[in-house]
Amino acid sequence: MQTQTYALDDRYIKELDRKHHEIAIETNDLKVYYGEHEAIHGVSLPFERFKITALIGASGSGKSTFLRSLNRMNDTIDGTRVTGEIMYRGIDINSAAVDVYEMRKHIGMVFQRPNPFAKSIYDNITFAPRRFGEKRKAVLDELVETSLKQAALWDQVKDNLHQSGLSLSGGQQQRLCIARAIAMKPDVLLMDEPASALDPISTSTVEDTLMALKDQYTIVIVTHNMQQAARISDYTAFFYAGQAIEFDETRKIFTRPKIRATDDYVSGHFG
Repeated sequence: MQTQTYALDDRYIKELDRKHHEIAIETNDLKVYYGEHEAIHGVSLPFERFKITALIGASGSGKSTFLRSLNRMNDTIDGTRVTGEIMYRGIDINSAAVDVYEMRKHIGMVFQRPNPFAKSIYDNITFAPRRFGEKRKAVLDELVETSLKQAALWDQVKDNLHQSGLSLSGGQQQRLCIARAIAMKPDVLLMDEPASALDPISTSTVEDTLMALKDQYTIVIVTHNMQQAARISDYTAFFYAGQAIEFDETRKIFTRPKIRATDDYVSGHFG
């Protein structure tokens, strides 16, 4: 089969009208290197505030690597180098001068598998706020209730806040991790396949939670589930071989993609 190459029109990737669409975070010519290997090839993507953007693509296409770059998680991997800009509130957070830990208060992350701390539900939520100096019990109590309500978990655990977070079901654990992330009141939530390890009922609950959260947070989600991307996202970026080769409103990506590779992928004929 003939090998195809793809090039993204920069004008197309930037076509969000900034007079009407506020951008929460964006990348400009972002490249990620693992040693000498260039894993991400100059990706420029804008993420609109209070919308859900899905990153889709085959395994190894670079979507999770790109996502982790948005709050500098790739910094923890030896031999990794990230170039280009990650603009947030007018600041390039890819700069060495940026306090990474302070930045992550504004750009939170939820991982593929639920990873609650081996602590109580209450202590999972209050761990980071306490670490950053919040000691007032009334404030912490309110934060726990608000975060768990936003994560659609409060009614299920309000009478058992001091039981271990590890005692919850998989879906509940993932919503606890979402509550833990939003306890810091971030602007942006990054989600790396947050429902991939869950059963269909738990997946549906997490999706409903994300749809409710976008009223207050900008959400960027990596998903391998095409139906999930179509159900919950406002925008979709299709990654191929380390490039974001198409970006548009989700309904257009799934009905009228402009690039053959995108059409092949969303229709199940990719490969």
